[in-house]
Amino acid sequence: MPKSRPNVLWISTHDINPHLGCYSGIWPGAEQASTPRLDALAADGLLFERAFSAAPVCGPSRSAIITGCFPPAIGTMHMRTRATPPPSVRLLPEYFRAAGYWTGNTAFTDFQVDIPEPVYDELGDHAHWRLREDPDQPFFMAFHSLITHESQIYLDDDEFARKTPDAQRVEKAEVPPYHPDTEVYRTSWRRYLELISQMDHWAGGILDQLEEDGLADDTIVVFWSDHGLGMPRGKRWATELGFREPLIVRWPGKVAAGSRYAEPVALMDLAPTMLAMCGLEPAGHLHGEAVLGADGSPRQRSGYVVSARDRMGEAEDTSRSIRDRRFRYTRHLHPDRSPMGHTEYPDNLWTWKELRRLFAQEAQQQLALGEQPSILTDLQRSIVAASKRAPEELYDVEADPHEERNLAGLPEYADVQQRLADALDSWLAQTGDLGRRPERDLLAEWRPDGKRPQTAAPEVERRDGVVAIACPTAGSLIGWTADPPAAERRRWQLYTAPFTPSAPIWVKTWRLGFQPSADIPVATPAR
Repeated sequence: MPKSRPNVLWISTHDINPHLGCYSGIWPGAEQASTPRLDALAADGLLFERAFSAAPVCGPSRSAIITGCFPPAIGTMHMRTRATPPPSVRLLPEYFRAAGYWTGNTAFTDFQVDIPEPVYDELGDHAHWRLREDPDQPFFMAFHSLITHESQIYLDDDEFARKTPDAQRVEKAEVPPYHPDTEVYRTSWRRYLELISQMDHWAGGILDQLEEDGLADDTIVVFWSDHGLGMPRGKRWATELGFREPLIVRWPGKVAAGSRYAEPVALMDLAPTMLAMCGLEPAGHLHGEAVLGADGSPRQRSGYVVSARDRMGEAEDTSRSIRDRRFRYTRHLHPDRSPMGHTEYPDNLWTWKELRRLFAQEAQQQLALGEQPSILTDLQRSIVAASKRAPEELYDVEADPHEERNLAGLPEYADVQQRLADALDSWLAQTGDLGRRPERDLLAEWRPDGKRPQTAAPEVERRDGVVAIACPTAGSLIGWTADPPAAERRRWQLYTAPFTPSAPIWVKTWRLGFQPSADIPVATPAR
């Protein structure tokens, strides 16, 4: 492995927008966050000013990040599905491991597909680059934090204090205009910012370990979140708040310190970008684009980022959205459905309950007293109002960051609306959109008998001491191990080429969306 090949370290979190101090002046309210470690990371690297997730919820968004593919094109768009992607689709760490990298991931793998065992050297909360047997082997390591997950906002006081011991406390948070200025929202916003502060402390600890090991100069560090904050109009919404993300890349000596990238990028671009930066050719089927090259220099991107909102739990919906540097255009395929349709889990969170309570109180005020609604603003009311969603939305996000004025249908913006609508149609035609098909039809195709198909058994050829392994299932990957089935833990290696084993081995095959094959013993071939 060439010494010039860098390590890759991902540090990711959940459910936040760019509420980091380094985004002050770029994202409303960012200056309220205390994030000295991530601010320093941005000062030493590249800050992407306009980064967007592929979906406003974790599973579909993370599936796009780990595959580099648009979720509606590969079947991973519905939250809590287990898709069968096309055979060309691979998980990013598989490319790295095939290239000789050590790969690791902490326990969180919400990728909408089951993870084949040979993809990672280590998978679980114990995973760390320090577990490599060869300290000179380059690594791809991903740490995922649940510190900022929406669930943490709503803990009881004692538990919240216990989980945020290092957070900078916030005396008063500014409640944005899309949320009512009530005690529930004031408390939720304070806690949201304090969780970000705690997460910043956690991220700093990982960066300190990298420095301690003398690896900082040889490692590409990437910080990202998966989608918007866990309050109404953010997570689960096809809005700027649902899709807008922080994204920071540091690579000493390659990426200019304190640099900015102003054009829109997608988190889906991470997979091809990481491969390109490490001198590995991105696969041709990827929908993301490499925005940095092997020398760390920025590359020109197409100019548009497309995102999608599909089923969230029980809430069936389909929205498609496109963003350029200035405008966001969104198309709702079911405008008759409530923008805040019932979903059991979030409907039990404080902020959701509070907004529904105020909306119901307004309705009672209007019906019983004959008064005009006055408790919520029009903007706040639009978040929850049933059957009042426009089929198309267009916002000048640079001038109207909270998306308060829908420009769709206004004559003076007709050219912009048509341009973005055409670009969205072109993207969907090029990539495909399985979200337009009933989910039950997709499941019937993926599992014709109600069960996942099984990957074909490995075909093993032994000749002159060399073992060659193949699998007839398209899209499969092959693993081998010297650990017998009775072993407490079996470490699967990724098969990439014929080799000569030094002991008896077992071989097995996997394919995303399929059941793995049984493993087959292979005796050490005679020489």
